[in-house]
Amino acid sequence: MTIGDITPKKERKSRRSKHVVDDTAPLLPKRQDEDAGYDEFNGASFTGAVFNLSTTIVGAGIMALPATMKVLGLILGIAMIIFMAFLTDASIEFLLRFSRAGKTTSYGSLMGDAFGKYGRIFLQICVLVNNIGVLIVYMIIIGDVLSGTSSSGVHHAGVLEGWFGEHWWNGRTFVLIVTTLGIFSPLACFKRIDSLRFTSALSVALAVVFLVITVGIAIIKLISGTIMMPRLLPDVTDLTSFWRLFTVVPVLVTAYICHYNVHSIDNELEDSTQIKPVVRTALALCSTVYIMTSFFGFLLFGDSTLDDVLANFDTDLGIPYGSLLNDAVRVSYAAHLMLVFPIVFYPLRLNMDGLLFPSARPLALSNMRFAFTTVGLITLIFLGANFIPSIWDAFQFTGATAAVCLGFIFPAAVTLRDRHSIATKKDKILAIFMIVLAVFSNVVAVYSDAYAMFKKNSVTERTA
Repeated sequence: MTIGDITPKKERKSRRSKHVVDDTAPLLPKRQDEDAGYDEFNGASFTGAVFNLSTTIVGAGIMALPATMKVLGLILGIAMIIFMAFLTDASIEFLLRFSRAGKTTSYGSLMGDAFGKYGRIFLQICVLVNNIGVLIVYMIIIGDVLSGTSSSGVHHAGVLEGWFGEHWWNGRTFVLIVTTLGIFSPLACFKRIDSLRFTSALSVALAVVFLVITVGIAIIKLISGTIMMPRLLPDVTDLTSFWRLFTVVPVLVTAYICHYNVHSIDNELEDSTQIKPVVRTALALCSTVYIMTSFFGFLLFGDSTLDDVLANFDTDLGIPYGSLLNDAVRVSYAAHLMLVFPIVFYPLRLNMDGLLFPSARPLALSNMRFAFTTVGLITLIFLGANFIPSIWDAFQFTGATAAVCLGFIFPAAVTLRDRHSIATKKDKILAIFMIVLAVFSNVVAVYSDAYAMFKKNSVTERTA
């Protein structure tokens, strides 16, 4: 079971009557009955493809973006969101162009075409690290919203604690156990991702509810003059604060990771020539959502913005029905993440099985492997969510490692490898820029985090 077949396939502009023999080629396979192929599938529409890719992009990363405004200021922060969108578009264009040249139909097969077996395996590992990190972040956010968080040193009450008071049954660990057993596990048991289409649609609606309420609250408070205009530029006072600016790059990279799903969406399109407009429309839509969330989230809370901005919604907003709106914002997005969880978990399980059992029959046909892989991964994610103290820490790790590889280093490496001799000089210069920017910014981010942690521990020991 692998994530990609490196055997070239004939390219077709029209997806009507397309029959894909290897159902393991895309990271997120299309719907396929065990006794039927894709002959009756007429292809996805432009709107449907934009919707699917936008859903892949928008996730937990949106909650950490207001905290990047606290580091960069509004002007530089919004500029970085736009810049990362353009850079993401360029990296996806590399993937698509070289996939066409090699007649490959998945990210894995593209890496296999460029770098052989080990390139494909390395990609699998990165997908595992990235998706496990993202799912841990989802669980951390859900725990923060329902049970509260004290990661910043000040306790912010969760929804359940606010409603019923502090009890053992609404503590973080117990709430996550119930959520895992009652929601994540049942949804993770579906063997076809198509079975999750209704929960996916509901999750998007809940995310829209969150955004609309947040923007409305900020506008009301701005009109009433109860909030100040936030800082526009970064506050750089010493070398440490300068290096801290680079810590936002992994968070921004993670927010735009959708590369492992681009080929799946391309394969489903009725007209494959539409994939580039699909990507650009989705990136424009998601960038707009990101900018609005970052701006209005930072506008509401200023320098008090937490790494997970949802945790800020337990304060008195100073408007009518403020408490009700606080709860609506937090519950809607927590529910959104609960329903997105199985969408991200699906390719995670597929790639884990591909690493452990590369020559075995398809995972869906082996109930034993399916059960053990599912239980093992959910347990790992649950433990990670209980031992990682902050959403920022999780994003720093996944963003500085697997996400930056999936988003920029791998597409740039494929371009520089140029196995089919189609890269222009401009392409290679941009590819080198991507790699240098990715490596430099993430090395600085890791160093800055390590230095800040060491400094914090030293201060704690001196005051103890």
